[in-house]
Amino acid sequence: MAYWLMKSEPDVFGIDDLERVQVEPWEGVRNYQARNMMRDAMQQGDRAFFYHSNCKVPGVVGIMRIARSGYPDEAAWDPEHKYYDPKSPADNPRWYRVDVAFERKFDQVIPLADLKQAPELADMPLVRKGNRLSIMPVSEAEWDFILSMAQT
Repeated sequence: MAYWLMKSEPDVFGIDDLERVQVEPWEGVRNYQARNMMRDAMQQGDRAFFYHSNCKVPGVVGIMRIARSGYPDEAAWDPEHKYYDPKSPADNPRWYRVDVAFERKFDQVIPLADLKQAPELADMPLVRKGNRLSIMPVSEAEWDFILSMAQT
């Protein structure tokens, strides 16, 4: 099993939305590095932290599970969809997505500011300056440490 961190803006799709629907396609990723992780590395059963970004208190808000491994993001083929990409034909898809399933919402946000202060997370891409990826791998040690922060 691998671990991940996946970012979403809570006013677009947040942990409460995932809790309500239970399973949802993680669509609209338009970064090649993040796409490659969804297409090639994420597997059904992997777990991911749900991270709220671009909000008053960005941070980790819960846990989700990868419910379906990478498959083409069909939104790219729909001219009426906000994630439409005419350069992504169905016979050679450019964009991929995974399905995620709700597991747990934390009682409180684990703020980015707290994550940045933890020496145990110094090598985590999330806390490094200039990292803007919406999806990133999380080591098992980082996963365990962040989980311990959720229980304090």
